[in-house]
Amino acid sequence: MAGRPLHAFEVVRTEQLSPHMVRVILGGSGFDTFTPSEFTDSYVKLVFIPAGVDIAALPRPLTMDNFNDLPSADHPVLRTYTVRSADTQARELTIDFVVHGEHGVAAAWAAKAGPGETVYLLGPSGAYAPDPAADWHLLAGDEAAIPSISAALEAMPVDAIGQVFIEVAGPDDELALPAPDGIQVRWIYRGGRADLVPEDRAGDHAPLIGAVKSAPWLLGQPQVFIHGEAQAVMHNLRPYIRKDRGVDAKWASISGYWRRGRTEETFRQWKRELAKTEAGQD
Repeated sequence: MAGRPLHAFEVVRTEQLSPHMVRVILGGSGFDTFTPSEFTDSYVKLVFIPAGVDIAALPRPLTMDNFNDLPSADHPVLRTYTVRSADTQARELTIDFVVHGEHGVAAAWAAKAGPGETVYLLGPSGAYAPDPAADWHLLAGDEAAIPSISAALEAMPVDAIGQVFIEVAGPDDELALPAPDGIQVRWIYRGGRADLVPEDRAGDHAPLIGAVKSAPWLLGQPQVFIHGEAQAVMHNLRPYIRKDRGVDAKWASISGYWRRGRTEETFRQWKRELAKTEAGQD
């Protein structure tokens, strides 16, 4: 990551998709260096550089290495977001943000972003796309997974079969998701913000868990994509898919996008610790 170039984009416009989701469309010269990924879970890291840093004085090409000699307070903050779409013809990159007031670094920025603002990105990366060899598809997640689920549905063949489960606060947070006729989309309501609802509606008790586990298991080889709050996904749905249902790792993309009560920095540390623990169990 450190040596890769930062792509400089500009905000073109924003759209309020729902009470808690804002779409930011980026353009400008970013596509001079940015090459879109073929994966539907393609993601980038937004690089938020402190206001006091003289970016023009830093060496070029601009990379994360350029900040190493600056005081720690001047180091950028990174936040990971899914690419909703990348239109190389229009030279526009679309990213959707879950926004709850002034909470969060990236979400608070997205809520106020205006045309002409510069934003720097790293990436893209990604690993999942719908496989036409699958007999059916199972996709599940919370608000954070809506962009990647939406992109996956758009990439599926018209005769695709499967089930989608998306957990949101309530009906106002539903979005129109075009999908093949054979894909059933179900919205699951938790009754409030994912980071604020009581413990009996989050983590091990997230409504998404019961919805997925109680759904009928279709015949044939499934391809599974489940991303969202880490406690619900990693400690509940992943064991169900991989062990109880016996889905091989090559057919399952299952990971936490965030964890309740943690910033992205502490979440990354938690994921590293989890990976070490699981490696020791193999």
